[in-house]
Amino acid sequence: MAEVRARVEFKVGVGSKIDAEILSFKGLKTDKEHVAVIFKQADQSQDIPLVRMHSECLTGDVFHSSRCDCGEQLDETVERMGESGGIILYLRQEGRGIGLYNKIDAYRLQSQGMNTYEANNHLGFGDDLRDFSEAAQMLLALGVGKIRLVTNNPKKVKELKEHGIEIAEVVNTLAHIKEGNESYLKAKVSHGKHLLKF
Repeated sequence: MAEVRARVEFKVGVGSKIDAEILSFKGLKTDKEHVAVIFKQADQSQDIPLVRMHSECLTGDVFHSSRCDCGEQLDETVERMGESGGIILYLRQEGRGIGLYNKIDAYRLQSQGMNTYEANNHLGFGDDLRDFSEAAQMLLALGVGKIRLVTNNPKKVKELKEHGIEIAEVVNTLAHIKEGNESYLKAKVSHGKHLLKF
């Protein structure tokens, strides 16, 4: 079982105006440095907190790439949790688990006409190599066993349930369509079965 290692207050969001705490963990099964960002002490004050598992996306989260909607989903969630409270599990699983450099190679293939899944497959990877067992570990370490999950991805729901987390509700994010990401979003719906409404 993972243990919480440190809890630090800071401000987050587009305007760095939303109060939150960041937590690090020890005892996870891999050496990945996942963190939890907690709003309004939701791990202690809410029976069924709002939770988002957000996999790291340097290109989307930091640079707001035109190729995906990751940064917009993260911003939407931070704003929502700034109002209602909640927990973001920020998971170091870049590019659906293939890593940053491989994701950049996949971008090159997408520029040649492949969708996001085809590009990953062409590079020798599965559709989605992410493992959400450590997210469940993190939640249990926080004393959270029942959640309202912010996601459009049925894989996340399935894996959390398999690792002992009860999902009381699934809360979808918006479809953040912008120039350059519509085919990416359509592939997530048709291939990944994501619950996105255009």
